Amino acid sequence: MGMWRAGCGANSHVRFGGRARETDRLEGRHRALVRPYERAVVLCMDEKSSVQALDRTQPSLPMVRGRAETVTHDYKRNGTTTLFAALDVLTGKVIGSCMDQHRHVEFLKFLKTIDQQVPKGLAVHLILDNYATHKHANVKAWLVKHPRFYLHFIPTSSSWLNLVERWFRELTDKALRRGVFRSVPDLIDKIEEYLAAHNAKGITFTWTATTDQILAKVARGRVALAKVNQI
Repeated sequence: MGMWRAGCGANSHVRFGGRARETDRLEGRHRALVRPYERAVVLCMDEKSSVQALDRTQPSLPMVRGRAETVTHDYKRNGTTTLFAALDVLTGKVIGSCMDQHRHVEFLKFLKTIDQQVPKGLAVHLILDNYATHKHANVKAWLVKHPRFYLHFIPTSSSWLNLVERWFRELTDKALRRGVFRSVPDLIDKIEEYLAAHNAKGITFTWTATTDQILAKVARGRVALAKVNQI
């Protein structure tokens, strides 16, 4: 857990321990989302892996008066893709790219895409999870050569803290869940179509809970969990 400051060397991954520091890290990540850095862009980044191209065995029927929309329970799998996405906290726009796999090689390729699309002169703060590919030696070496990149790792089992997950839900509900995709290219076309439409609208996501409210809820959850463990 912690942050890589790319300009301090490949081994500058800061590690902390203890409950108190864990709470501090949680608060820091939330504040980073609520109050973006000056002269910087804050991107919430994650992979939506193994997105399936599913083709229903029969056409769905639309909803009409007296009957709900129908969808067959069985389907045919036509392959998968992995969507790399980075949500700009300030503008709501998403940098996205579909790839065959989600190894460190693909992660590096996506970092280069971000580097190309974010204006020079701005620091890039990436909020992401602890997936092993994000800490690969080749990734660390690339970060040393690109000191404007800062990687902030959210605590384990707290994907809800990464705002791009909210956008993934929108993508799933509005473009993928009821879709019919006869091939992986069909699926990628639909994802890219939704991505372009979202960016054209410039829809942003706003945190409604304060840091204090979130931490208070975490504290209540720990008390409840402790009671369960005592039974």
